[in-house]
Amino acid sequence: MKKVAIDREYLLETLRQLLDIPSPTGMTDAAVAYVSKELERLGIEHEFTRRGAIRADLKGERGSPDRAIVAHLDTLGAMVKGIRDTGRLEVVPIGNWSARFAEGARCTVFSDGGKRFRGSILPLKASGHTFGSEVDTQPASWGNLELRLDERVQSDDDTGALGVNVGDTIAIDPGTEVLDNGFICSRHLDDKAGVAVVLAAAKAVQESAVKLPMDCHLLFTISEEVGVGASHVLHGDVAELVAVDNGTLAPGQNTSEYGVTIAMQDSSGPFDWHLTHSLISLCQSHGIAHERDVFRYYRSDGAAALEAGNDIRAALVCFGLDSSHGWERTHIDSLCALSRLLVAYMRSKPLFERDVEALGPVGDLPPSEEAPMSDDSSAPER
Repeated sequence: MKKVAIDREYLLETLRQLLDIPSPTGMTDAAVAYVSKELERLGIEHEFTRRGAIRADLKGERGSPDRAIVAHLDTLGAMVKGIRDTGRLEVVPIGNWSARFAEGARCTVFSDGGKRFRGSILPLKASGHTFGSEVDTQPASWGNLELRLDERVQSDDDTGALGVNVGDTIAIDPGTEVLDNGFICSRHLDDKAGVAVVLAAAKAVQESAVKLPMDCHLLFTISEEVGVGASHVLHGDVAELVAVDNGTLAPGQNTSEYGVTIAMQDSSGPFDWHLTHSLISLCQSHGIAHERDVFRYYRSDGAAALEAGNDIRAALVCFGLDSSHGWERTHIDSLCALSRLLVAYMRSKPLFERDVEALGPVGDLPPSEEAPMSDDSSAPER
């Protein structure tokens, strides 16, 4: 099979532009519009769900069974919970992230009528000159944080007069830095990096002009951080789903920092044995650096799809990410390796011919999970 090159500069520039677009869950229209324009530029047909998730189509030699690759556009963020007597704002998180990583964050409050206000999220006891050692002993919690607006406000009436309201969305600045040695440091790499990886893989496939063996949908969801994700974008015709997200680098984890990580299980349970091992086989046959890992406190778009009742084979492939949901860092080598795997997956044969029907005979299913996979990751040999 002819090797397809990944455009590293395209991947990086796409990631930079995505990171510059605020998209906390519930406020994703601008990011959706960016990806839509990029898909148009690549000549990829796509459509939208009612809520704004994207379903793009890479046509193959056959339309069923088809497969899908999913990444999410929404990120962590915060919301105005209340306005204090001082004019500062109470805040609550959007998504599941620790208050300790919100401390000191620069941010934008999005209010009615297109109004935007800049500010910082600070501990209630933020001044060592006032509180002394208490700044070190105050517990890290969302109840111990407040948002200081960069406006002339000293009371709740002053803040209200600006047009700030309870329920306004707060987008956290990414603080992106791309280093010459390949490291990328930024908030919201989860999952803007995954989206960039998918687009880079799609670009490589489009430019290769190689006909895919089967249709592949590219799905971009908008509510993964709150647990909904791919529950509403599949529409019943997908047999195989590969979610693209971050793999956590931490003591006790086996994630690859510079290659691909194949997740064997997350907090929702094991991923499909056959699909997961076919992805491992693709890494092996294409010389893609990879590791396997298990995530105990983690769920992905794949879990949301299964919990919504979709009868699909699901897998999770990851780029390496240090300090996930905090001060995140990845490496371009990991992103490119993951793009290469996605290209190889899109170009591989259907996992099982019998998956053309939701219900049917055993067909080409192997007698057990111990059956070997073929070298080209097509249906297992019998």
